[in-house]
Amino acid sequence: MPSLLGTVREKIQAQGFCNLDDRTYAQLNYPLRLSPAICMVWTAIGTALASPIILWALAPFALLGAILPGHPFDVIYNYGFRHLTHTPALPRYPLRRRFACVMAAIMLVAAAWGFQAGAPVVGYIFGWMLVGAALVNVTTGFCIASFVVRIFFGKAPTSAPAR
Repeated sequence: MPSLLGTVREKIQAQGFCNLDDRTYAQLNYPLRLSPAICMVWTAIGTALASPIILWALAPFALLGAILPGHPFDVIYNYGFRHLTHTPALPRYPLRRRFACVMAAIMLVAAAWGFQAGAPVVGYIFGWMLVGAALVNVTTGFCIASFVVRIFFGKAPTSAPAR
């Protein structure tokens, strides 16, 4: 039976954050969920209000999470919370985590377009799907987009398990 830390390590490694020591995995478990949590709440508000403006405003942030070394919302943790908690900065985003941001950006664009084009069913489907996927990540640490990458490309390459 895997230990709790082993499960945390596996979920974080599945997102591409590999070869960290166990203490770092434990310290970054919840901070890595901050950006998805902000996106989840923002998307839920935009979807509940059927607001293309709110969703279009979030889409560039999701896209920047795919392009930049980290998500723009990580600044809140890296320059604020981590100094209060005395924990390390978030590492650079690996490709699997960036893929999740690309998927989020696509879903946001589809939802915003749906509401703007008068196809609210499309907006609700994509908006609530993104909220649901983010909720899974925020509450469990499991990233659905990283799981999809794993299906096609296998586990993220790691060296010997860090202890």
